[in-house]
Amino acid sequence: MTIAAASLLWAGSASAAATNYVALGDSYSSGTGAGNYDPGSGSCNRSANAYPKLWAAAHATDSFKFVACSGATTASVASGQLGALSSSTTLVSLTAGGNDAGFANVMQTCVLESTSSCQSRVAQAESYMRNTLPGRLDSLYSQIRSKAPSARVVVLGYPRLYKIVDVCVGLSNAKRTALNGAADTLDGVIASAAGRAGFVWSDVRDEFAGHELCSGDDWLNAVTIPIGSSYHPTALGHRSGYLPAMTGSARLALKKLA
Repeated sequence: MTIAAASLLWAGSASAAATNYVALGDSYSSGTGAGNYDPGSGSCNRSANAYPKLWAAAHATDSFKFVACSGATTASVASGQLGALSSSTTLVSLTAGGNDAGFANVMQTCVLESTSSCQSRVAQAESYMRNTLPGRLDSLYSQIRSKAPSARVVVLGYPRLYKIVDVCVGLSNAKRTALNGAADTLDGVIASAAGRAGFVWSDVRDEFAGHELCSGDDWLNAVTIPIGSSYHPTALGHRSGYLPAMTGSARLALKKLA
């Protein structure tokens, strides 16, 4: 797992006994695609198989608030989820940025339209990632720090969707390569923003390596019914991919986990 922490200038003590954990973010944190959803979470699709629930179940937490929601953007995390934070929050996890860059529309274009249309839409998304998303991430991260000044914050990235192989039913390898490149661009932008904020960056691409779509041992959903679960981690992807990434990153951040 690739973990980078920059400027760990925290207001609280890393050895504090209490662990008050808040899980923010989008569908990759809520567990869309992993099944076993909390019926009270509505369209947010918060899954019992999602990595925040698994991490909280495996560690002694004094409190756990799971507010991640499918479809969330940096703006909707800021406006709708940060109320879960407080001065007593000690640990925060987050995935955000993919929906800002139009993840669903990019995938729809690449699945339904030509290779050139897919590549053009990916290029448009990458331009947004490089030029607009950094400011949106900086704003969100600043608001998180303001709401939870003592918290250690773990920012998790997104996996590449495909292993490039000679034979795999579905999209062309040109489309798959473009989508993988977009994932790399997105992760690079988020990693840089996490570094600027002094948050812990957790890169999940290495955990998912060899388990992308077309690998034969996929930890991601292909096209599913309902369509909203498509291209999201399965329950196994959360347990074997995101959970180890979160565990290692939280250990680094809190410096007290066994």
